Amino acid sequence: MPYPGPKIESSLIQVEFLDIAKLKQIKIDDALVTTALVERWRSKSHTFHLLVGECTITLEDVALQLSLRVDGKPVTTLTYYDWEQMCTKYIVVVPQIMH
Repeated sequence: MPYPGPKIESSLIQVEFLDIAKLKQIKIDDALVTTALVERWRSKSHTFHLLVGECTITLEDVALQLSLRVDGKPVTTLTYYDWEQMCTKYIVVVPQIMH
């Protein structure tokens, strides 16, 4: 497991998980972790139910883990659809176009 990046290091310190994240000699079984998370996922509330409480994944979490930008123009492969129509249909609100 690679060392966590500086973007999430402060969060790991806050939840007292940085030392565990630094342990490189521990092999993590991805299938086991995935199975555990699937068992704890509640689709009605879109949260994981853990022993310490509820947890959800935010857009910021995804951006930090994958180093993706979450601001600026959207990236989509659906070029043959009307953007305003898609926004209205799926998120109800049409974002204001930034120039």
